[in-house]
Amino acid sequence: MDAFQLLNAMVFQIYAILSRAFDSSLSPKDPPSYKGVALGGFGTGAIQSLILSPVELIKIRLQLQTNDQSHAKSTPHKLQSHKGPVDVAKSIMKAEGLRGLYRGLTITVLRDAPSHGFYFWTYEYMREKLHPGCRSTGQESLQTMLTAGGLAGVASWVCCYPLDVVKTRLQAETSYRPQKYYGIVDCFRKSVKEDGYGVLWRGLGTAVARAFLVNGAIFTAYEVALRCLISNGSGTIQTESAI
Repeated sequence: MDAFQLLNAMVFQIYAILSRAFDSSLSPKDPPSYKGVALGGFGTGAIQSLILSPVELIKIRLQLQTNDQSHAKSTPHKLQSHKGPVDVAKSIMKAEGLRGLYRGLTITVLRDAPSHGFYFWTYEYMREKLHPGCRSTGQESLQTMLTAGGLAGVASWVCCYPLDVVKTRLQAETSYRPQKYYGIVDCFRKSVKEDGYGVLWRGLGTAVARAFLVNGAIFTAYEVALRCLISNGSGTIQTESAI
């Protein structure tokens, strides 16, 4: 849990820098344009993928281990039992090298770059719609933060969910199993052929419900923390330029 909290902190830090980098002509007191927000989010997602791809790969391998154990009697020579994330990482490095640890990096970038663009753009757009002028004053209500953050999480999942399904299937492959997919397009084609287009959206309802709650809380915590750490004379802050 601490690792993901650190990752979230890094994501918001990178976003704060990149969103302004695309609007370098703006005054520090002005919020980034929506274009800067989208491009900043896009870049943030791409950079995050370099860290997240190996983490998610290890998580998927650990989750699959439980399923593998049910077949231990039929394939005992192929079963590997890992004691934890570090053990999984060492096993991947030994069998597949650094390239194996970054299996699925391309699809992770394709998923996270646009989804983070939608993520931050939706939040900034919705908070302004719900509380006009708040992007400049930083005076939106708690309800606005929760709602805009929740909708941002939903938007990011809806736009990338099929890619997440493909990514999970690609990262589930190991050197101990016969290779089933030969790339992103092949995985997409075979998944649809075997299970229909519905497989690309399976579990979306649960994912977006969780995303609304989690991301509403994340954005609210982010905004409240900024107000506590950095304030101007009237007790408000410029949230986009605070970092």
